[in-house]
Amino acid sequence: MHDLVAITALGGTEPRMDTVAGVTCSEVPDVALASVAARMGQENNVIKALEALIETPVPDVGQSAGAVICAFWAGPDQWMIEAPQDSHEGIATQVKSAVGNAASVTEQTDGWTRFDLSGPNLTAVLELLSSLDLRKATTGSVTRSSIHHIGCFVLFRTPELFSIYGPRSSAGSLHHAILTAMRSAL
Repeated sequence: MHDLVAITALGGTEPRMDTVAGVTCSEVPDVALASVAARMGQENNVIKALEALIETPVPDVGQSAGAVICAFWAGPDQWMIEAPQDSHEGIATQVKSAVGNAASVTEQTDGWTRFDLSGPNLTAVLELLSSLDLRKATTGSVTRSSIHHIGCFVLFRTPELFSIYGPRSSAGSLHHAILTAMRSAL
């Protein structure tokens, strides 16, 4: 019998947390993700099903919505669905059950990694990381951006909490870029 041990995207048995000048970068491995893409002509059916699932209106372009199960806009008639891993490990199955054949649903949990940035002066860190126009950022907004040549989603949770999703295969490079920006923003 194999004795397998789960590891985080950065290769640890525990999530990594780094703090520089009051800004903390936390690796967040306990998130379940699924992508949803409405099929042609089924957009309204998918929206209704997702609204029932996340218990709030589906987020519009550049927005996120939901509490326990959250959706964020990923493209025209496309959303990423996130939920706590412990209670929603089978989120893709749950989403597929909700939308039926009206959408294509793909498990994304192990394809992405999430880093949460918290603390004061996050604007300076994010301005060093990307070309985002942070004056337009409000709580609940989401944008897709290139960070260190890596395609990422940036979620503006609160003025002092941002989440960055990047490909798991680039977790080390993304983490390095975030730490470099944190040190440079001092």
